[in-house]
Amino acid sequence: MAVTGAPSSVFLLAQNRLLREALARILDKKTDLAVVGACAFCEAALEQVTAAMPDVLVMDSFTTTPSHLQFTREVQRLVHGIKIVMIGMESEEPSFLQAVREGAVGYVLRDASALEIVSTVRAVAAGEAVCPPELCLSLFRYVARQCQQVPSFQVRVSLGLTSREQQLMLLIGRGLTNKEIACQLQLAEQTVRNHVHRMLRKVGADNRLAAVEVCRMQGLAV
Repeated sequence: MAVTGAPSSVFLLAQNRLLREALARILDKKTDLAVVGACAFCEAALEQVTAAMPDVLVMDSFTTTPSHLQFTREVQRLVHGIKIVMIGMESEEPSFLQAVREGAVGYVLRDASALEIVSTVRAVAAGEAVCPPELCLSLFRYVARQCQQVPSFQVRVSLGLTSREQQLMLLIGRGLTNKEIACQLQLAEQTVRNHVHRMLRKVGADNRLAAVEVCRMQGLAV
């Protein structure tokens, strides 16, 4: 990791070799940035990134496949303080918010220029977060929704629901099925089913709709 006065180290994880080489040439021309490694997304990628211990990891074509999700989580666990920049991304809100949830602090769209990529990497290395202006509103809305989902202490005391169970109840109140909840929270469907069964028992309800109504009466915004 970088020390005071030293260039911020950058690792490039991109499938296209020409892209990796082009980005490396551009970034290496900057005195405050230094490329310490580059490779395609493969089985050895995690080992190479952790060995390089970069300040910033630049990734292209991030997806929500298990392999990509596991990779981003593992690299953040193994390289303390690493900052992730995702480039060549779509402008759709779901993709953007998924990237944020997975730890990205820099998000660059497909049509971004080389200058924009460099600017984003530099800003992220300095401790800032960067996203396209057109997606800022999505981020604010996401934060607002999360704030509305803060577990109610009153519900915890009166009904004995855990924070996870209250989170599940909020999703049930929106009409999501067990399968949809499992997908959103990245849990096994059977785990969600077990949670729901315990919640019904705790609130003394015979079905999901009745459980939601009980929680609403106790002040939970479902």
